[in-house]
Amino acid sequence: MPKAHTTWKVLPHRPIEKLDDRVWRIEGDLEGMPLKRVMTVARRGDGGLVIHNAMALEDGAMNEIETWGRPAVLVVPNGYHRLDARVFKDRYPELRVLCPRGARAKVSEVVPVDGGYEDLPPDDHVSLVTLDGTKDAEGAMIVRGASGATLVLNDTLFNMPHQAGFSGFVLRHLTRSSGGPAISRVTRWFIVKDGKAFAAHLTKLADTKDLVRIVVSHHETISEAPAEILRRLAATM
Repeated sequence: MPKAHTTWKVLPHRPIEKLDDRVWRIEGDLEGMPLKRVMTVARRGDGGLVIHNAMALEDGAMNEIETWGRPAVLVVPNGYHRLDARVFKDRYPELRVLCPRGARAKVSEVVPVDGGYEDLPPDDHVSLVTLDGTKDAEGAMIVRGASGATLVLNDTLFNMPHQAGFSGFVLRHLTRSSGGPAISRVTRWFIVKDGKAFAAHLTKLADTKDLVRIVVSHHETISEAPAEILRRLAATM
């Protein structure tokens, strides 16, 4: 796990994708590995922004986000996705930092935590849930906008094309993280503690009204048949 940044270190990233009137997505690189990481920004009814899986961006992109809304909540989605949590809190001292209850000890090593997913104030557009079967170590964000519902997941699902080289071999054959939507072996071994409960919760999320896309924290958005993909993956647990 990379050491959390203590200064605003911008790694290469793509332009902001405005998926919906309530959801923006930014994909960026990680040092020394082929994994891409994704930050999702959701806009609440009061105009406050919920930043999921924070990623330090270039000034132009950060200014655009700040113009869109006030950064209000920082969601650290598990104990491993902490890379830029501290620098976001330093930049926006008023941010409330939330993480899954089961990840609080690890997240607190790098940034003070204000609460769990259940502590996000109620809102018609943005909500957080912890995932059954993970001992509260992983969760999901649901954003309701003009185009429908967006489900934002973290390490629960990957959607990564196959990669080249030795790292690609590891991701394809050992961790089974690449080659399209997948629940990787890492997730099955280290995150999911009760496969039956986890599968049931994925199936429940598949029933989300007007579900149009799934944003994952590594690589590509799932925008075709997201509900069917959730049900298919749930059946593999």
